[in-house]
Amino acid sequence: MIRPITLFTGQWADLPFEEMCRLASEWGYDGLEIACWGDHLDVWRVAEDDSYARDKLDTLEKYNLRVWAISNHLKGQAVCDDPIDERHRNILPDRIWGDGDPEGVRVRAAEEMKTTAVAAARLGVDTVVGFTGSAIWKYVAMFPPVSADMIEAGYRDFADRWNPILDVFDAEGVRFAHEVHPSEIAYDYWSTVATLEAIGHRPAFGLNWDPSHMVWQNIDPVSFLWDFRDRIYHVDCKDTKMQTGNGRNGRLGSHLPWADPRRGWDFVSMGHGDVPWEQAFRMLNAIRYDGPISVEWEDAGMDRLVGAPEALEFARRIAFDSPEAAFDSAFSTGG
Repeated sequence: MIRPITLFTGQWADLPFEEMCRLASEWGYDGLEIACWGDHLDVWRVAEDDSYARDKLDTLEKYNLRVWAISNHLKGQAVCDDPIDERHRNILPDRIWGDGDPEGVRVRAAEEMKTTAVAAARLGVDTVVGFTGSAIWKYVAMFPPVSADMIEAGYRDFADRWNPILDVFDAEGVRFAHEVHPSEIAYDYWSTVATLEAIGHRPAFGLNWDPSHMVWQNIDPVSFLWDFRDRIYHVDCKDTKMQTGNGRNGRLGSHLPWADPRRGWDFVSMGHGDVPWEQAFRMLNAIRYDGPISVEWEDAGMDRLVGAPEALEFARRIAFDSPEAAFDSAFSTGG
């Protein structure tokens, strides 16, 4: 069960795709988890232009890389979000933003996600990683008081908007791996349970396990793997460092920028934080996850050209396989 180690290109989308391939290859990555923004991947062009898709695959091959997953977080975010505002204008292309009418943005974002499934199939990829957005994240503080009906309506809204998208995923033989993440419909343990129930546990919808978002919420990322073992469709490796030792720095971040010492936590390069990586990879072995291990590099206090190759070295060391035989089998006399 030797798992490939890939690099997610979302934080590198300012670089040309070929330059990203060159760097990842020189560092020793096995492939890329390709972001569907910048010039890295245009899903409409993949779906409509065979030569464009072939060119992307040829570029990967040129650098001895492969692709097992593509990611369209930014467009997926707009499918359910309420409100739709300036934040979305800053991450969405004109074809989805249009005139900025919120419902129009949501509808066009949903069409983009359907097309992403088609593009994935054209590329020979069976997993799309991304976000869903949420109509009820804005109620997370639960004040002013939020009724149970309002929360239930949010999960219905998610199901109504995503079931037609997942129908296309089913038709294309592709799975969606939702990244459990604050601001999404599934952001912690119990919201993940509710999300899966909202869509009837349909197989097209699974999870992208990224422990960095669980650590600062005080959720055990290892137990999460076990409890949702049949839904772990992809793995992103990012770390989180807690800094809540002085009585001032809170978990909610105080609207402070990344790497500000007044924050209660920060994303850091894999191996530099509080994720229990060895326990996690032992659990990945136990649940027989055999997909890619994708490094999602984020660290506001480290140069990415230093961090990405160092994270790969750490991942290769910690992502060991299970043994082929039990250690105590050597005690048997065979007779």
